[in-house]
Amino acid sequence: MTYRICFVCTGNTCRSPMAEHVFRRHVEEAGLGELVVVESAGTGVWREGEAANPRTVSVLEEHGYTSAHTARQFRASWFPAIDLVIALDEGHLRELHRLARTPEEAARTRLLRSYDPAAGNALDVPDPYSGGRADYEECLEMVEAASGALLAAVRLELEDRTL
Repeated sequence: MTYRICFVCTGNTCRSPMAEHVFRRHVEEAGLGELVVVESAGTGVWREGEAANPRTVSVLEEHGYTSAHTARQFRASWFPAIDLVIALDEGHLRELHRLARTPEEAARTRLLRSYDPAAGNALDVPDPYSGGRADYEECLEMVEAASGALLAAVRLELEDRTL
């Protein structure tokens, strides 16, 4: 059975596509590409259909990641088909909880940086959109720092399913 994970930010052009591409590479390198589907979406509709922000694409490609992307809005109707919804900041998490139709759906939402032990209480990945290159690099660093532990958590979920 496929495990589906969806990263969510505001417009789905900066943080969540970055997280999607970084985590997808982790999944593929772990040999789990056939078992785990990685996708992303935004809480807002205004960027739907657009490509990832050019600065996101640049940072991803310069670090060896893929970058093909089309923005879309997260829909409450997706919850039953998604195993884990990863919010990039507290505002996204609140919106996802608002969209969740059951406590079980809300319980499948987490903050990305909650998987980074070095994050402490700073669990938001700041929006780089209004910033410069350094802000996009910082975003990538935060995503990469959380991805290993997130992959470990997904592996445990997959193992539990096979028991």
